[in-house]
Amino acid sequence: MASGIYDEVVSANGTYAASFGDKAKLALPPARRFAILTCMDARLDPAKYAGLAEGDAHVIRNAGGRASDDAIRSLVISHKLLGTREWFVVHHTDCGMQLFTGEIIGDLLADNLETAEHDGKKWFNPKHGGGSVAGQYVHWHTFEDNAKSVTEDVLRIRHHPLVPGHIPIYGFIYDVKTGRLDEVADATAAGKPKA
Repeated sequence: MASGIYDEVVSANGTYAASFGDKAKLALPPARRFAILTCMDARLDPAKYAGLAEGDAHVIRNAGGRASDDAIRSLVISHKLLGTREWFVVHHTDCGMQLFTGEIIGDLLADNLETAEHDGKKWFNPKHGGGSVAGQYVHWHTFEDNAKSVTEDVLRIRHHPLVPGHIPIYGFIYDVKTGRLDEVADATAAGKPKA
């Protein structure tokens, strides 16, 4: 049974496709030759905060904007097969990944798989039963210190054996209250191209 959201998405797509026009001619490689690794948080719109049009750049998103194996896989493909030359790692203020630990989410999932709630101090399940211990074996990539996590991610990318040393990697924190990108100097320094 379709939900209201389903109908809204399908309708919006019909409107979008009706005026698609010259977008059908966009090239596969990103026109501006760069990629952004950022968080999936709905408050972040990389097209707006980085001035992107369709076809300009690759945007890779996951919970926290972390340099997971899959994110690095995407960055490597972005460069190797599609020609990106610069990469940005963008975390953000007020990130949900700072509100829990791997142990917390593992325990919540072991108890129940439905959506948990937060009372301002801790997470809890409103329902119990039907969980799975599989969540205790996932590396959730949570963090406490935002600037430190950006620097760690840039370093992880920089030192990956499949990442060419000449690609500059920049580190930023997007401020959800102002819309500003604030550079993390240590991260950008760590991402400088190797001589």
